[in-house]
Amino acid sequence: MKILVTGAAGFIGFFVAKSLVEKGHTVVGLDNINDYYDVNLKYARLNELGITKEKAEIFNALSPSNTTKSFSFIRLTLEDRDNLPRLFNAQNFDVVCNLAAQAGVRYSLENPEAYVDSNLVGFLNILECCRNFKIKHLVYASSSSVYGLNEKIPFETTDTVDHPVSLYAATKKSNELMAHAYSHLYGFKTTGLRFFTVYGPWGRPDMAMFLFTDAIVNNKPIKVFNNGKLERDFTYIDDITEGVVRIIQKPVVEKSGIKGEFKIYNIGNSKSVKLMDFITAIEESLGGVAKKDMYPMQPGDVEKTWANVDDLIKDYDYRPKTPIKKGVQQFVEWYKNFYIS
Repeated sequence: MKILVTGAAGFIGFFVAKSLVEKGHTVVGLDNINDYYDVNLKYARLNELGITKEKAEIFNALSPSNTTKSFSFIRLTLEDRDNLPRLFNAQNFDVVCNLAAQAGVRYSLENPEAYVDSNLVGFLNILECCRNFKIKHLVYASSSSVYGLNEKIPFETTDTVDHPVSLYAATKKSNELMAHAYSHLYGFKTTGLRFFTVYGPWGRPDMAMFLFTDAIVNNKPIKVFNNGKLERDFTYIDDITEGVVRIIQKPVVEKSGIKGEFKIYNIGNSKSVKLMDFITAIEESLGGVAKKDMYPMQPGDVEKTWANVDDLIKDYDYRPKTPIKKGVQQFVEWYKNFYIS
């Protein structure tokens, strides 16, 4: 298949593109390489895919920069309503995997406009291209953040998600509603994936795994919110990638009763880990002890996340298998090689 992966210079997008290429698919990666975090990490990920920084900066909507027969890259923003359709028209994609978005709960409090531009306007442009260029299947990133103030644990996709506590979460819920409307109106398949806390090598510098490791290595205190009384469904990147790729490669398996096929899945480790246990695993991998500064609960945050992935197991035989200690050790080894060696 020929697959567009947006957000290809990002954490999850990089791994998904890499896996698809290894499985023999032709992949076009798209990313705007914004400076939300260190762009050098984004360029380094692309370099792993055979795209140099110089080629990554070339813009040509009709001819992405190629280095191999299987992967090419274009620097483009989803908000570009003129050139995104040109890319679709030139490339004739079978499937689109939209992982590009403005990420981060806390940053949405500082720069809400970025979330409207990328997550709402950009996603609408993706939907319009899928509609107009007869894309068979759109797989897109949602988030566990949509569960907001839900108290029922574990979270299930049948739960009501009408109480988001951040603009980021609200944009992701909006994506699901927009995808539902387009599936119903225009008859193409859409599958939304509610990602739970993803960690592992090449991870984002604004996430807990990176922040804690970097602080301990540099003998700086870590910020522990809600006085450490948080729990997360931490999911290793290899397990996330395996689930996403299975869904991309296989058509939606159940009719939903609407004109198109609209599906939502939780994708996580299917267990909740205490934040303090996660920190302990990092300390053990580094052979050090973190200096902990305790903070109250932050705006937009939730106390606990936990994914029920029964639907994903049933439909795709998805079974995450990486234990926390192993996943943390893998990240720490990558961090040392990338930043210290």
